[in-house]
Amino acid sequence: MSFKNKLNRMKKHLQPEKQVVETERKENIPPASKDQSVPNEREWEAYGAIPFHFHEEYCMIREVEYPLDYRHGRYSLGEILPVMENWQKETAAHPLSAKGHLCKDLFFFDTETTGLSGGAGTTIFLLGYARVLEDKVVVRQHLLPSPGNEVALYQSFLQEVDYTTLVTYNGKAFDWPQVKTRHTLVREHVPKLPLFGHFDLLHASRRLWKDTMESVRLANVEREILGIKRENDIPGFLAPMIYFDFVKTHEMEGIKGVLKHNEWDVLTLITLYIHLSKLLQTDSETRNEKEEFEVGRWFDSLGQKQVAASMYENIVEQSWGASYKLGLIKKREEKYCEAIELFLQSYSHEENPKKEEAAIELSMLLEHKEKDYVSALFYAEQAFGFWKGKQLSGRRGEIKNSVKYTRRIERLKKKMEA
Repeated sequence: MSFKNKLNRMKKHLQPEKQVVETERKENIPPASKDQSVPNEREWEAYGAIPFHFHEEYCMIREVEYPLDYRHGRYSLGEILPVMENWQKETAAHPLSAKGHLCKDLFFFDTETTGLSGGAGTTIFLLGYARVLEDKVVVRQHLLPSPGNEVALYQSFLQEVDYTTLVTYNGKAFDWPQVKTRHTLVREHVPKLPLFGHFDLLHASRRLWKDTMESVRLANVEREILGIKRENDIPGFLAPMIYFDFVKTHEMEGIKGVLKHNEWDVLTLITLYIHLSKLLQTDSETRNEKEEFEVGRWFDSLGQKQVAASMYENIVEQSWGASYKLGLIKKREEKYCEAIELFLQSYSHEENPKKEEAAIELSMLLEHKEKDYVSALFYAEQAFGFWKGKQLSGRRGEIKNSVKYTRRIERLKKKMEA
């Protein structure tokens, strides 16, 4: 059975890989010895890959170069250079800030594995990464030709890696822990894993788009946010089956598709970091209302209150969330009149599903700062009413919250009677 027929059995609509215009090279790859024969070595060489031999094992190393004007979705790869320059000018601290880094310090990294569950039973068979240099982007991939060659795989990977910060998508939870697990098995024979920073773009995507997208899987972010349309791509979930077939038969059509899939993934990380940086940099003019609020809320959670306030102020007229959050900042600054006005604005917004939160803030400020017990009681009762309307049962936590409201109401009534 041809490999194409095998793929069709895996996924009927899978099509042969469409080539992307690119330059492939073999420079700067450690030379291979002839300790071990490599099946299809000439075909590998034609595909831009050469063997790396080490301790009677080998792996394949493939390099691809892209020009900086290569467009991957909404952006050309070279647009990361001005983004990096803008990070150097930023005064606000942020977990994704590249301030103090050169572009070449970022290591856009992704793996392909034999399973998604992780743990010692899952093997990484492909380590792929991209680095942006002054005049090009270089993608390098390290392929495990079969189990039993992991010493060569990690030796080739770790002796060439020179980076400061990993950029991944779910790499903190999956990719790098899996690298650490597999490295443990061969650590006596290969270099140590280095220390580094880590930008996990999944967390940023969740913060910005989890309420507006069905799922923030990388494929969805590519399509809906970055405008990337993959043609003839091999779905990631088929990669393990294709790899096992490759190990068994040495047929290259399928594994080339997996390499291309991984190559696109690391290019997407560059494009996504460009896009997220443009949204996160404080002078950005590209954020929509929802993104403005979420970025402000992120800076707010980081303690960057003034940065957050400036973003809330941009949308305070339209966003009940922004008026509420800005009210909390003004309250913290003891600007109580401004806080009351903002909480009232949030409470009055017809689309606010959390009116009880704004109402209880109004009740507290009116009671303790304005001594207006009548109005404070009104908003306390309003808050309790909105809260009760949301309750479906008498669970313990809900009863506890109920006491919080009723005690306030009773106290205010007593103050009015005094």
